[in-house]
Amino acid sequence: MLEVTNLSGGYGRAPTLENIALKVARGETVAVLGPNGAGKSTFLAALSGVLPQRSGSVRLDGEEIGGLASHAIVARGLVQVPEGRRMFAPMTVADNLRLGAVRLAGRGARLATNFDAVYGLFPRLAERRAQLAGTLSGGEQQMVAIGRALMSSPRVLLLDEPFLGLAPKIVEEIRAALNQLRAGGLTMLLVEQKLDIALSFASRACVLIKGRVALQAASAELAAREDLARLYFDLAHSGT
Repeated sequence: MLEVTNLSGGYGRAPTLENIALKVARGETVAVLGPNGAGKSTFLAALSGVLPQRSGSVRLDGEEIGGLASHAIVARGLVQVPEGRRMFAPMTVADNLRLGAVRLAGRGARLATNFDAVYGLFPRLAERRAQLAGTLSGGEQQMVAIGRALMSSPRVLLLDEPFLGLAPKIVEEIRAALNQLRAGGLTMLLVEQKLDIALSFASRACVLIKGRVALQAASAELAAREDLARLYFDLAHSGT
């Protein structure tokens, strides 16, 4: 579904990403791991068109999308849930969700179906649909951020630190919702720093160190390694 080949990019003259290669099969969930500053969020920004790529290829279901504007990439089905939620605080929950469906303008039945799907996934949002987004808890705002992305009917969902700063109970609620999406066949690429959460959720993991892929392996294989923590930090220290 998603194939990245020799992707390089960065901010200004600094080469933040170097020759990244990654494949994500249809319906698969892959975790992108790495310490702070490894280039994880930059990688998602390059995939979603927020950061222009310098070289390489990004193909979505066989179609080249590298170099397209971000709104065109969303229209083709690759959608990002940004770190930090980025709510439109003075707007209601329903209006925040509706903004995610801009590309569905004029398709009333599809819009209504997507609202029903999001409210079914996150019943709290149905109860708070008329509430201002800025008055929600952090966990509820994360639900809105995910729901807003789902309103565009994505084929691939990019999730940037979806569990960051959330209470354990809310983490479990969001994990349960993402498990429903996975069971429904949605392809997901998840950026996460917490090894336990990432490896228990994703089928495969890619470790980024200093903008490069340092390791790729099945999650079960990584989780079974007794030296996993040492390996992870050794990679970060050596950059190899």
